[in-house]
Amino acid sequence: MISKNHVKHIQQLHSKKYREENALFIIEGIKIVTEFLNSDQYKITEVLALAEFISVNQNIMLKKNILFTEINDEELKKISAQQSPNQALAIVQSPSHNSNLINSQEELCLFLDDIRDPGNLGTIIRIADWFGIKQVFCSQHCTELYNPKTLQATMGAVLRVQVTYTTFEDLFATNKNTPIYGAILNGENIYTKKLTKGIIVIGNEANGISDAVLRHITTPITIPSATINGSESLNAANACAIICSEFHRQLNYN
Repeated sequence: MISKNHVKHIQQLHSKKYREENALFIIEGIKIVTEFLNSDQYKITEVLALAEFISVNQNIMLKKNILFTEINDEELKKISAQQSPNQALAIVQSPSHNSNLINSQEELCLFLDDIRDPGNLGTIIRIADWFGIKQVFCSQHCTELYNPKTLQATMGAVLRVQVTYTTFEDLFATNKNTPIYGAILNGENIYTKKLTKGIIVIGNEANGISDAVLRHITTPITIPSATINGSESLNAANACAIICSEFHRQLNYN
């Protein structure tokens, strides 16, 4: 049983302002809560879950001294943002990440220029994880990493991919001699262009790459369409998946 004040506190964490004020965020569902429990990257302050989840995970929660509360289906529905909550919800401390601006001549990374859709951001982080990309940089206007929809879409990949919010100018300052690939409609064919490690820039869903970033692109690339009169563009996350796949193929299988 949880108190009305406790329910209110958790419900307020669905608001970005309240998350930032309290340096807390929420994760939901068996898979992602279990992954966070088995990772030491984030500090979980509390788990609220159905009896079946607690019975499976009680030992690790006791070992890590994590507060846990058994709740019923109705209580879970009250605190969840999902239409069909899945057994568990956890409250997690937001870490204070330092900007670790890598030398991208030695790594492949992504820079997301104003990605606004939480589902797209989370999916792109999951794509990065799949293709072994360890760092994703986000412009200051990208959607929030700790939005519940973003976290849900990562499917736990946020535990394995470092996400840093920074300006492109700061990233570029430490990577001036690095190839910077920009996904644009009139770029070079990714299937015929020789690709190397560097920074892949993915632009805003509606407007593409901003002019401020576009001028730094050294290698414009595009995914060729099979038809001339078909769709004008691809969803940002879908385009990112195709581009990352081709980079992965060329860098690892050629």
